Amino acid sequence: MSPSRGAGRDTHEALVELDGHRLRLRNLDKVLYPEEGTTKAQVLDYYARVAPVILPHLADRPVSRFRWPDGVAAQSFVEKEVPRGTPDWVSRVTVDSPGSTRGHERVTYPLLDSLASLTWVVNLAALELHVPQWQVGPRGGLHCPNRLVVDLDPGPPAALPECAEVALLVRERLADDGLVPLPVTSGSKGMQLYAAVSGRQDSDTLREYARRLAESLSRERPDLVVSNMSKALRPGKVLLDWSQNHGKKTTISPYSLRGRPRAQVAAPRSWAEVEDAGSLAQLHFSEVLRRVEEQGDLAAELLEPGPKVPTR
Repeated sequence: MSPSRGAGRDTHEALVELDGHRLRLRNLDKVLYPEEGTTKAQVLDYYARVAPVILPHLADRPVSRFRWPDGVAAQSFVEKEVPRGTPDWVSRVTVDSPGSTRGHERVTYPLLDSLASLTWVVNLAALELHVPQWQVGPRGGLHCPNRLVVDLDPGPPAALPECAEVALLVRERLADDGLVPLPVTSGSKGMQLYAAVSGRQDSDTLREYARRLAESLSRERPDLVVSNMSKALRPGKVLLDWSQNHGKKTTISPYSLRGRPRAQVAAPRSWAEVEDAGSLAQLHFSEVLRRVEEQGDLAAELLEPGPKVPTR
């Protein structure tokens, strides 16, 4: 689906029909990435074309949206609650969220389960889509997480090559425990490593497993790895952020755009690319579209159940 196919009155907007729902896409010529001139129409087109691979990774996960109504050079805000005027056909789930924004104890999130609902949020200038590692059931009950995530955050002058070196160390440890990690360059500075898990252990168990892993690697490679969140310890090293497995936290979804100067993407990668660290770089959405067309979903293995993590 390209917005330009709609029956709009001019180049500023288009009326499209998706999944039996009519959507008016507005401000299509607004530049959302001024450094490179990428417009809202191009952003909508990217998400429409990548929908077959991103929707399975968003399925049944409450979506927090990071919105840039005036483009990435202007102010952004995080939106969790579905806004007023949300169409009735957009699926949603209400979950406990004590201490959330505006004092809400419960938050109603959208569930993006179709091209129409994905296009609806992107039309609101939601560039980044963040999700938890757990899913909800058909009646709104919360399942245990079915993904483990390890976030690799470089402290300058460390950068993506150092993240790749740490990723290889983490891969070896996870493999020893029967886990199959998947590397994702974040579209920002670093990387995430995901591994499918059983869905039969709670968030605290996964967080403690990741913490032990981080602390062990920081002891073995203090020149490269840090597990402590203190910013004073990070320069020249890679923070192995185990806390992302907390049940209240979210991470950027694979295939989501980022609100950076360039329209880069949280892109699944092959291990061969990670091993060639000197050539590893964040990917632009145009590159990701070509890769998906040629290779399909490199993150498809995350959609299948994995093993339990060791508890000690």
